[in-house]
Amino acid sequence: MTVLRSALLFVLAAILEIGGAWLVWQGVREHRGWAWIGAGIVALGAYGFVATLQPDSHFGRVLAAYGGVFVAGSLAWGVVADGYRPSRFDLIGAVICLLGVGVIMYGPRH
Repeated sequence: MTVLRSALLFVLAAILEIGGAWLVWQGVREHRGWAWIGAGIVALGAYGFVATLQPDSHFGRVLAAYGGVFVAGSLAWGVVADGYRPSRFDLIGAVICLLGVGVIMYGPRH
């Protein structure tokens, strides 16, 4: 159950961070205004709190592993929100990153 909880927290963190950054991007680059920017800032702040809920107590490990989730999640967000079509190399890289998440977070500990 700990692995499932951890994975769900990573997914929530990715939605908040990537979604927050996307909202800021939309507000600034697409000229959608301050409401979009403000919503993005709130989402980015919430992401910071979600990371603290991970069962592992090592900040560096949690954030390093989350980096792989961020990479894969960013590509997925681009597909859904912006119609981006990842190349096979994008997909291979995302799989490598997710494998890294598994090794860093869920590998055996001594």
